[in-house]
Amino acid sequence: MRQDTTQIVIDTPGQGLHDITRDVTRWVAAQDFREGLLTLFCRHTSASLLIQENAAPAARRDLERWFATIAPESTRYEHDDEGPDDMPAHLRAAVTATSLTIPLIDGQLTLGIWQGIYLFEHRRLAHRRTLALHLIGE
Repeated sequence: MRQDTTQIVIDTPGQGLHDITRDVTRWVAAQDFREGLLTLFCRHTSASLLIQENAAPAARRDLERWFATIAPESTRYEHDDEGPDDMPAHLRAAVTATSLTIPLIDGQLTLGIWQGIYLFEHRRLAHRRTLALHLIGE
């Protein structure tokens, strides 16, 4: 049994779903594992990770609008240290995931044909996000 780890930095242009599938699969392929389990971990409280539809951009736009509806920017939040999008970003991260686990079979991540890995930036401004990746297997 082997394992490998890394951290990757993703520069987001601002709020929304950002496809990181290529970044992740490129690193996994370089490790030359045949079977295993990949864990991704987002080291932030105002961004998250999702596996989501990767073919129809409308699905991502609808998802982004839905999150804006359930956690809107508002003056009703006490926590607004970094602006009006601060607390809504934390709420959106709280109902999504900060980690994902994806099996590796025959050297490939077992994503479905219409699935991609996304960093979901919940803040309006550009941010530099760090993800920790851990691959265990053989």
